[in-house]
Amino acid sequence: MKKGGFTNIKKILVIKLRHIGDVLLAAPVFQALKENFPQAHLSALVNSGTEDMLRGNPLIDELTVLDRSVKKLPKVKRYLKEALFLKKIRDAGFDMTVDLTGGDRAAVISLISGARFRIGWKDKKGFAGKQRFYTHLSEPEHKRHTVLQNIDVVRHWGINTEDLSVDFFVPDTAASSAEDIFREAKAASSSKVVHVHPTSRWLFKCWKDEYTAQIIKWLLSKGHTVALTSSSEKKELEKARNILSLAGAHKNLIDLCGKTSLKQLGAISEKSDLFFGVDSAPMHIAAAVGTPVVALFGPSGAFHWGPWDNAPAKTIQLQSPYEKRNGIQVFGRHTVIQSDRDCVPCGKDGCGGSKISDCLYEITPKVVIKVLSEKLEGARE
Repeated sequence: MKKGGFTNIKKILVIKLRHIGDVLLAAPVFQALKENFPQAHLSALVNSGTEDMLRGNPLIDELTVLDRSVKKLPKVKRYLKEALFLKKIRDAGFDMTVDLTGGDRAAVISLISGARFRIGWKDKKGFAGKQRFYTHLSEPEHKRHTVLQNIDVVRHWGINTEDLSVDFFVPDTAASSAEDIFREAKAASSSKVVHVHPTSRWLFKCWKDEYTAQIIKWLLSKGHTVALTSSSEKKELEKARNILSLAGAHKNLIDLCGKTSLKQLGAISEKSDLFFGVDSAPMHIAAAVGTPVVALFGPSGAFHWGPWDNAPAKTIQLQSPYEKRNGIQVFGRHTVIQSDRDCVPCGKDGCGGSKISDCLYEITPKVVIKVLSEKLEGARE
């Protein structure tokens, strides 16, 4: 019997109703559950648009998607759809739920599931009495890396694993598409292929366009191929287009901005020798497929969101890989570049609510080029 008194566990529902990167970093929890309950059917409940983070994971038997667009429906239709969704969860007959979200909606889903064992975060936020919706609560340590915070939820109750790998699964179709893209661009004739993803849904996490363009031009001048990507969201695409115009046309500059799915994005990273970008979900995807990452960080803490290296993941035990508060830090093959200002990280959306982070803008291309030069010398060797 496990520490939490868990018995006869046949069906488990893991709830992660967050953004893309958050969902990906929950992967080790499925490893822990499968090792401890090898016969159990594992289901994952995620927000629509994030399911590709877990799709293809052989540990997961079923992916259930919460359609967030129901919020736009008239009240009666919305309540009907939500009631039908909750009935589906209830009828599934889960024995255990693991809530990695911490929000009110996830708490309600956990309770309505009817599971005998309901594991969650001890969170003071939300409606009164929410903590009573769970049978087992874990106390999160917010300064730890997100991967470790996730595993702590179940580890506290004796559900553990030594394999803390964060895996992203690239389907053959996406891998073939990436190969075709680089073949057509004749990337094989260049020195290295660098995947550059300079945008984030949060623009206060982004660097100066002029600086990114300088880095691209430097990479091209060294004979490398650059694959530039961004999401298709309007603000991100506009930023990427401006960077392209500043960098100028070049035969070894591949414009993939707004043109890739999440799986294709992973394939581009997997076929590249190095990833350069900002604190974003694509950064986590690149790390998950084993590509060395150089990431710029601003208001966020690397100790919480730094790129996760799967190679040493079995040897770090449960200690945080990024030990310093800020500055340049290395975890395995990955490097985070961040200002060492006393105020960093602040967790705010730019300085004074401006949506511009001065700590990011003060990082110079010279500093970045030095790190990239060192990485490219040893990339994929």
